[in-house]
Amino acid sequence: MTKPSEEAVARFADMFSAMGTAPRLRIMRALLSAHPDGLVVGDIGNELDIAPSTLSHHLDKLKNEGLVKVRREGTYLWYSANAEALQEVLGFLYAECCTRNKAVEPQAIVRLCR
Repeated sequence: MTKPSEEAVARFADMFSAMGTAPRLRIMRALLSAHPDGLVVGDIGNELDIAPSTLSHHLDKLKNEGLVKVRREGTYLWYSANAEALQEVLGFLYAECCTRNKAVEPQAIVRLCR
């Protein structure tokens, strides 16, 4: 197993930091529940009761760290979770504990995902 580069560690730290507030975690959960289609910005705000300006700030932070994707359809902005980036984050987090020292059994993670 190879040790991640300092750049990779810094990237993952930024991603964890971006998700490190309650509103952003709630946004990520809502987007994951709507995966792969995503949600329109207004629906995210209504579902989570977040003001538009605050929601915009949170979505920008998540987008800048690559955790969410955005697409425009007419006048609507659709946000979706970036499943590939989240898979990378989880892989980074669990690489050591599931391979070298078995702190968490890989089967336990698979059960959580079902």
